[in-house]
Amino acid sequence: MTRFFNWFNNLYPVWLVSLAVIAFVKPSTMLWFDSNWVFWSLAASMLGMGLTLSLDDFKAIGRMPGSVALGFAAQYTIMPLTGWFVTKVLALDPGLAVGIILVASCPGGMASNMISYLAKANVALSVVLPLASTLLAFIFTPAWTSAFAGKYVPVDAWGLCQSALQLTVAPVVLGVLIRWKLPRMADRIGACGPTIAVLAFVGVSGGIVAASAEAIATSFGRLALAAFTLHVIGFGVGYLLPKMLRYPESVARTVSIEVGMQNGGMAASLARQHFPAMPLAAAAAVFSGVMQNIVGGLMASWWKRRPPSA
Repeated sequence: MTRFFNWFNNLYPVWLVSLAVIAFVKPSTMLWFDSNWVFWSLAASMLGMGLTLSLDDFKAIGRMPGSVALGFAAQYTIMPLTGWFVTKVLALDPGLAVGIILVASCPGGMASNMISYLAKANVALSVVLPLASTLLAFIFTPAWTSAFAGKYVPVDAWGLCQSALQLTVAPVVLGVLIRWKLPRMADRIGACGPTIAVLAFVGVSGGIVAASAEAIATSFGRLALAAFTLHVIGFGVGYLLPKMLRYPESVARTVSIEVGMQNGGMAASLARQHFPAMPLAAAAAVFSGVMQNIVGGLMASWWKRRPPSA
């Protein structure tokens, strides 16, 4: 069964693209996956993340403070600023601009651990960085979204803060507490965590594509270009910054991956909840999920054949 789950999880981009295409061609197949499903699916996936974490993972932050600080700072500066830059350069419509900014302001994506492993990066750092950025997302995601997206549409920063706490921090903390107090139960449930995360975001993507099919059809090129540009710049600058600061190659690869890959599920859920009149805002999260996996997968394949010397 474990081999099957691993096989299923490794084909995550295939399931993501396949269901998105089906939902686009025939929206009725996924229209049932509404806002409530989106919210609880993401919460379940974040609980799964918490169940895989132990107190040692938190202690690891203290063992590599410089790398963690660099990765965290890069996550919450490079991507939000890049999102704002992309909206200006491509002169995006308000709905799409809000979506790109929201995606760029979210914490790191959970699929980054797998990409880091394939890329021969620092896997321990790859576990710690999404944890750190997720736990503080309730502060930084609303702040950056309000600062940049507030120029297009009124942003309820406090509402975003509450949603981020409910979607990310609360489930992760609950999962950690379960592992601490009931480790055997955590092992049994946590083993399914990655698969739950895959199913969650694949379902979220399908539901959003179905609900936004018409809007996506009219803006497909801009959506794809905006998401592609956002993540290429994120991966590129995320790699160059640590290299300029003379960090080891393995750390540079990890920071690149963590900066370039965002929590698209969180962005999609927040967009559906707080910007319901802008379907392209949620659609941007879907395109983000597809593009970051394509770009991240290609980079991992390149790095896999070139083990870091330091």
